[in-house]
Amino acid sequence: MHLQDSLTLHVKQAVKTIYNADLETVEFQATRKEFEGDITVVIFPMLRVVKGNPVQIGQAIGEYLVSAIGVVTGFNVVKGFLNIVISDQYYQDWFSTVKNDSDFGFKTANASDKAIMVEYSSPNTNKPLHLGHIRNNLLGYSVAEILKASGKKVYKTQIINDRGIHICKSMLAWQRFGNGETPESTGLKGDKLVGNYYVKFDQEYKKEIEALIAQGLSEDEAKKQAPLLLEAQNMLLKWEAGDEEVVTLWKTMNQWVYDGFEVTYKNLGVDFDCYYYESDTYLLGKEFVAEGLKTGVFFKKEDGSVWCDLTDEGLDEKLVLRADGTAVYMTQDIGTAIQRIKDYPDVGGLVYTVGNEQDYHFKVLFLILKKLGFEWAKHLYHLSYGMVDLPSGKMKSREGTVVDADDLVSEMAQTAEDISEELGKLDGYTAQEKKALYATIGLGALKYYILKVDPKKRILFDPKESIDFQGNTGPFIQYTYARIQSIIRKADFDFSQAVTSVPLHEKEKALLKQLQLFPETIQLAATQYSPAIIANYTYDLVKEFNSFYQNVSILGAEDLQEKIFRVQLAQTVATTIKNAFSLLGIAVPERM
Repeated sequence: MHLQDSLTLHVKQAVKTIYNADLETVEFQATRKEFEGDITVVIFPMLRVVKGNPVQIGQAIGEYLVSAIGVVTGFNVVKGFLNIVISDQYYQDWFSTVKNDSDFGFKTANASDKAIMVEYSSPNTNKPLHLGHIRNNLLGYSVAEILKASGKKVYKTQIINDRGIHICKSMLAWQRFGNGETPESTGLKGDKLVGNYYVKFDQEYKKEIEALIAQGLSEDEAKKQAPLLLEAQNMLLKWEAGDEEVVTLWKTMNQWVYDGFEVTYKNLGVDFDCYYYESDTYLLGKEFVAEGLKTGVFFKKEDGSVWCDLTDEGLDEKLVLRADGTAVYMTQDIGTAIQRIKDYPDVGGLVYTVGNEQDYHFKVLFLILKKLGFEWAKHLYHLSYGMVDLPSGKMKSREGTVVDADDLVSEMAQTAEDISEELGKLDGYTAQEKKALYATIGLGALKYYILKVDPKKRILFDPKESIDFQGNTGPFIQYTYARIQSIIRKADFDFSQAVTSVPLHEKEKALLKQLQLFPETIQLAATQYSPAIIANYTYDLVKEFNSFYQNVSILGAEDLQEKIFRVQLAQTVATTIKNAFSLLGIAVPERM
């Protein structure tokens, strides 16, 4: 039984025995550093059912616990707080159950439980992935891994926005100005090549607008009548009508982009179990609008458009079908959600990783799906996140001022190289080993910097600041892991044998307590969909380890049993760092 559960039972029993009163709950907190103790019972909430002086109540419960539970060896009462001292043996017994468990903290999925589908990335096929996509991918991937570690079956998915006017703009610009160039002929990644034509379209379109304004048109009229835009709109109509030439070009250019995306995903270390394409899903949802009209979920206006009235829920009326019978994004999202559950019948909930500018959209989507009577609609979650800003300001795709994901990843490796060279940390490495290590440090720094922040907050991303070997950074944690590996390599004795009992230093006890929190930290991060909880737990663990390392001699301990125990403890900390970082998609180097 978990210590807290056991203490809860005994505290309730103490109150029943001494005061003949029934406690519903027992409140615990970590003992403050300045007092002796390992866990603290808060007495104040008990005053609702037990009348008396909190100090005397604490004293009476403390005495009861010492006599009733073997692991409680002492206590002290400070005002309304009962600080309990737990025996060294309890911590050692616990440690012996986890020290050889390479999956410590992880739960395996129950075959009978419903799975969760996590959607992330979901890019447009008219440009490369940028810094905003990086936050999206890292968050979605990490939340999927955390849910998996918490004991859920997970499918990772994305919906690729591969149709629409913005896609036609890139296609048309390539047709007009591309002279038949391809990723092979230019040596460019396909997504970069197509993105260049999206920028080119915007440049040429602006020239046409200026020319039309010079002829006396208003800006609004010029924007609508520019020949390039009209031609792009015509191309979209042809695509929707299945025009062979347009569809062939669309397939060719999309494939260039998909190939480019795959390289970026590989560089970022994210993956997917299944893909959905807007070109397949944009007609989905209409049949459910027809169903909803029959059951009164939707209503028709005089012009024939179909709406959902959400005013009772504090929202407004939402369009789900235009007067001409065409779908809007909402229709498509309704259809896609339903389709996913049909495709994966074991899925009982969906997580959408989408920026916070879509908060309202998802509120409406989830409400409509509930109104349509889908049981799983109760288990929909919008993993909403804030923008990522750079010190240099805002980004715009069509103007080509976006921070490209691939460029950022290689810039991070370069920054890691510059800083490592400055510190002179990597003597004795081959050029190849150095290159691999810089990539690991650079990517670890980027991921940690982004994931340690609560998803809902905006981030100002500073590449230099993220690659610091001190403080709350990825490289600092990676460096601690590598330091432990070095200790293990230097241990010239057999440290695999069981250690039954050694007196614990306060720093060892603090480290064991921090390790004990890992399983519940995973569960908390899963229920809150927050990788930041894992990131900050890992930083706290590393701080505890470094404090232990500075105050206690590991390999220099005189007693062999103590030496063995300390190496085992260091090794378990390393395993936990590695496991925690794997949930953030971050690799740990064996040497640094």
